[in-house]
Amino acid sequence: MAEFTTRIKELRASRNMKQGELAEIVGVRRETIIRLEKGLYNPSLKLAIDIARVFECTVEEVFVFEENK
Repeated sequence: MAEFTTRIKELRASRNMKQGELAEIVGVRRETIIRLEKGLYNPSLKLAIDIARVFECTVEEVFVFEENK
């Protein structure tokens, strides 16, 4: 089974950004950001790209998908 994780919380913290602020910028509800950070939600490609652009990173730097060994 593969594991999906994100660095959103870490990236937000490094910029002193609140969940609500990120949500507003990318056009989703704060609850969506919460679920993403907890690994409970897989974003659409558009949302993943929008979030990566906010942090000036690649999608792969924000979202990590690893196969369990």
